[in-house]
Amino acid sequence: MKKISSGKVREIYEIDDDKLMLVVSDRISAFDFIMPNPVLDKGKVLNKISEFWFDFVSSIIPNHIITTNYEEFPEEFRKEEFKDRSMLVKKLKMLPVECIVRGYITGSGWAEYQENGTVCGIKLPEGLQECQKLDEPIFTPSTKADLGDHDENISFERCTEILGKDLAEKVKKATIDIYKKCADYALSKGIIIADTKFEFGLDENGNLVLGDEVLTPDSSRFWPADDYEVGRGQKSFDKQYLRDWLKDNGYRNNPPESLPEDVLTTTRNKYVEAYEKITGKKF
Repeated sequence: MKKISSGKVREIYEIDDDKLMLVVSDRISAFDFIMPNPVLDKGKVLNKISEFWFDFVSSIIPNHIITTNYEEFPEEFRKEEFKDRSMLVKKLKMLPVECIVRGYITGSGWAEYQENGTVCGIKLPEGLQECQKLDEPIFTPSTKADLGDHDENISFERCTEILGKDLAEKVKKATIDIYKKCADYALSKGIIIADTKFEFGLDENGNLVLGDEVLTPDSSRFWPADDYEVGRGQKSFDKQYLRDWLKDNGYRNNPPESLPEDVLTTTRNKYVEAYEKITGKKF
């Protein structure tokens, strides 16, 4: 099989002209660096969470999955190493923007708001506090950076220039509709989805299709609802714990040679807990 991409977390193999195999590794990245140690089972957790959400929003938008059933994979991928961490998908013409939606003000958005009252150039009401819920989710797209570079936030106007008006409007609506449906559901399971990013592509008929990953702890901020309090940073089920550890230990701009065992175990447990809360299944 021809490997066509090896990203921070995923390996992508070309099966034929219209099919790909996505394999999710246990690698973990933070601050655009791949960490030296993998997190046990992380790839399986991400794959299973994505599979759950793809199905959950299938009434809103079609997705790229052909099958996640290991028995139905091409022969080369019917091996234990690919089980539960892979999906056979339709090849799409992926759009060159990441579709970010923010329901709460936090992270880089909070830093920008403190400086000039905006998030990604969108003017917000005065007097918001850290991690406060926004009246309505906002769409803040970015360009896709090459490995090692930072994504660049862009305005909706710039997004329109890149995609064309109709497609940009369609993508914005889909992004917000998917987020709202999933955020409401997650809240009923005790998880606040503060923000997330989606990736879309076009199929052979020009239809908009949801691809890549959906609402995983890698692409989203998940907060425990029972500990949520406006005006401070939140605990999380995602890799924010790892980011905080790196910052606190002086590794913001360069990864350590190795991550401590307790950091790896805690990170794994957060991923597994998110999966179990969202899907209601034991991992």
